[in-house]
Amino acid sequence: MSLQSNVELKRRGLMFILSSPSGAGKTTLSRRLLERYKGAAPHETIVMSVSVTTRPPRPGEVDAKDYFFIDDAKYEKMVAAGELLEHARVFKHNYGTPAKFVRDNISRGTDVLFDIDWQGTQQLAGKSRDDLVSIFILPPSMDELERRLKARAQDSDEVVKTRMEKATAEISHWQEYDYVLINQNLDETLEKIDTILKAERLKRVRQEGFPEFVASL
Repeated sequence: MSLQSNVELKRRGLMFILSSPSGAGKTTLSRRLLERYKGAAPHETIVMSVSVTTRPPRPGEVDAKDYFFIDDAKYEKMVAAGELLEHARVFKHNYGTPAKFVRDNISRGTDVLFDIDWQGTQQLAGKSRDDLVSIFILPPSMDELERRLKARAQDSDEVVKTRMEKATAEISHWQEYDYVLINQNLDETLEKIDTILKAERLKRVRQEGFPEFVASL
């Protein structure tokens, strides 16, 4: 009786989107998901898509790590050249996703995580729907969302008010997403996100090595 060797199939990476109103937890969840897979093999890990933005850096943010901070002229050139997979104007500043980084990672089986809004999600779905998995994160209530925004102490009362007003419009797009989660507890929500990621990785359409494997049986 011979021992069966381990079978490793080539997998195509996916575009894994987390969206939510500001303050609902997507950024914290994104960071914790990345930390969970830190150091994993390329076909088992997930990396953050680093966006370009025309807004100034916030305290502690690092260029090329948190964002690529560029001016309006550079941003317009990238849009015109088709170098961005998606782009949108949010709170008076421009944001966009550089295409090459995403495509290179997906082709070698590494997943790419996106922390973007519904506008960006729509654009990505229009270009790469088969590679995309989207999750919308809801707060337990609007009162709790406002409390979280104020607890961050990053924004003025006026900005918090603007974010709350925008939240209603953002939440109205929840039905456009593949999955919707209510973030009552960060640990529980993270486990659900991880379960979705693992299941989506196993989908037949992403297991590119199956035709060759089946032919060899």
